[in-house]
Amino acid sequence: MPEAYIVEAVRTPVGRRKGALSAVHPADLGAHVLKALVERSGVDPAAVEDVVFGCLDTVGPQAGDIARTAWLAAGLPEEVPGVTVDRQCGSSQQAVHFAAQGVLSGTQDLVVAGGTQNMSMIPIAFASRQAAEPLGLTEGPYAGSEGWRARYGDAPVNQFHGAELIARKWGISRRDMEEFALRSHQRALRALDEGRFARETVAYGEVTADEGPRRDTTLEKMAGLKPVVEGGTITAAVSSQVSDGAAAMLIASARAVREHGLRPRARIHHLSVRGEDPIRMLSAPIPATAYALKKTGMSPADIDLVEINEAFAPVVLAWLKETGADPEKVNVNGGAIALGHPLGATGVKLMTTLLHELERTGGRFGLQTMCEGGGQANVTIIERL
Repeated sequence: MPEAYIVEAVRTPVGRRKGALSAVHPADLGAHVLKALVERSGVDPAAVEDVVFGCLDTVGPQAGDIARTAWLAAGLPEEVPGVTVDRQCGSSQQAVHFAAQGVLSGTQDLVVAGGTQNMSMIPIAFASRQAAEPLGLTEGPYAGSEGWRARYGDAPVNQFHGAELIARKWGISRRDMEEFALRSHQRALRALDEGRFARETVAYGEVTADEGPRRDTTLEKMAGLKPVVEGGTITAAVSSQVSDGAAAMLIASARAVREHGLRPRARIHHLSVRGEDPIRMLSAPIPATAYALKKTGMSPADIDLVEINEAFAPVVLAWLKETGADPEKVNVNGGAIALGHPLGATGVKLMTTLLHELERTGGRFGLQTMCEGGGQANVTIIERL
């Protein structure tokens, strides 16, 4: 049976909002990791058959198929094509799925998966506003759809509302979320101080480390913040950070590994994606994980490390309650609350960290999942070799 292998995986440091990467063209962020990927893997770039990149809000510098633009901006061969994927926050994780599926199908042997996003330059949901306003349309992708309204009424469709619904349904208090957020910062700072991200990170100029983690954050400071939604419990402290960055990985077949003398570092063990309630939106990792474990015959005890995107603290806390997974195996180096969430790049960023941490600790299986707009969640299980 065909196998899909991860040969190399790299990422930029993640820049914070209006930070050191905020003025960098997103194609240049992508080009930076693509050049590093080729150099580190030793692959002939002309042998790559496609470049699949995640990116959201594809307007302005992120428009025009940024996967292709980033590859060309890196000075890499013109004969290699590129395609840009939008599965919201899971876009580059889906890019990995598409790349691996191409290899598993036997139709491709070498595919690059990655993602790039400059949220400082192009704020979240900017694209839909820019497209709607000149046409006199009501803002938002759901507004005006008779079918949507018949099914879901006028319930608000946004991530903050979804996070509040999760906190209520699973009985997660504001204090619970703030303690989780503080732990994310503490774990991220420990990882930075111990150099755990050094091998996976490609410095961008003088930017050598993630800018997001806060050494001065405390529970007292978090408690003083106002909720995003009046009367709610979600604050900026328990939410992922607006960020800038890029990540890329090389997926190869067994034939490509032999022919190009590559060293596989992990095997793609499982790929799946599931959907759930789009109003609650962010709870889909729960049924998606259950589906993946059932398909593979695995249990949480079989998984050595988990990366679940910290879009909001209740996303992870509800997932932990439902799965019974060991919190000490989950986001061991912190998550998006501390390290940031450069939307289209986060999926490959997390998988890059997962791969390197499996190698550092000697673990075998790693599971990654993340909530996505529309009430969806990808799950990928990788096996370290």
